[in-house]
Amino acid sequence: MALLSALTPVLAAVLCLVIGLMFVKSKSSGIKTQEKPKDFRPWVDQDLQDNTDIVEKDDDDVEDHNEEEDLAHVPYSPPRYPEEVMVKRSQDFYSVMNQRRSVRFISPEPVPREVIDNVIHTAGTAPSGAHTEPWTFVVVSDPETKHQIRLIVEEEEEVNYRQRMGDKWVNDLAPLKTNWIKEYLDVAPYLVLIFKQTYGILPNGKKKTHYYNEISVCISCGILLAALQNVGLVTVTSTPLNCGPQLRLLLKRPANEKLLMLLPVGYPASDATVPDLKRKPLDDIRVHI
Repeated sequence: MALLSALTPVLAAVLCLVIGLMFVKSKSSGIKTQEKPKDFRPWVDQDLQDNTDIVEKDDDDVEDHNEEEDLAHVPYSPPRYPEEVMVKRSQDFYSVMNQRRSVRFISPEPVPREVIDNVIHTAGTAPSGAHTEPWTFVVVSDPETKHQIRLIVEEEEEVNYRQRMGDKWVNDLAPLKTNWIKEYLDVAPYLVLIFKQTYGILPNGKKKTHYYNEISVCISCGILLAALQNVGLVTVTSTPLNCGPQLRLLLKRPANEKLLMLLPVGYPASDATVPDLKRKPLDDIRVHI
């Protein structure tokens, strides 16, 4: 009897805890979420959204990279310049790259296909995690395909501007005079769509892990921009938000590829203008310790 009396407070406490948890659960289940308009399209990260045709594979379907591979190493002796030549070359390259601007007025004048191939070949020299080279560059010159891309991009961009981006973002873009109308997608002689490969497919059908795939492809895009500037072509870096799945299907790309960037490429139009922007001085971007 004494034991029962001693346990009574403990049992009462446990009972109260159980009743409290049941009350909280029943209350939360009764909360109704605010209904969204039927035509409302939320802001969704394309990596999370674009899971079309992706079939989860067992661990047996993933290539085992634990075994060491016999990879030959070869001597590496790049040119070494005298100090004054290094300074001059660095200044010259800065001068070229400092002229790079985002240009939305592009000429329809044809550009040699070999030049486009060469700059993409240059972009492919970028470093990548475990040398997986997780990039695919899709070059579009067919007028009808370019127009289909424009229709997809403009439809989603209008929703971005009107619903998803918010007043502050739209106001910050106002001085640049940019909106959802992307005429250059029809006009530019080439559209280059850069896809990141979230994983690779080996000849035996197994998946190959692509480490740091987004960072690797971003580095490659930077080299591509420098290569375009080097040959006198212009572009504007476009990240077509919420368009990835549709463009991937339009271009018949596999499910392991996700759209990262879209670049219209060509010569600048004869009447092209750009905002009169100033870049930060060196002392604002460099910290020397």
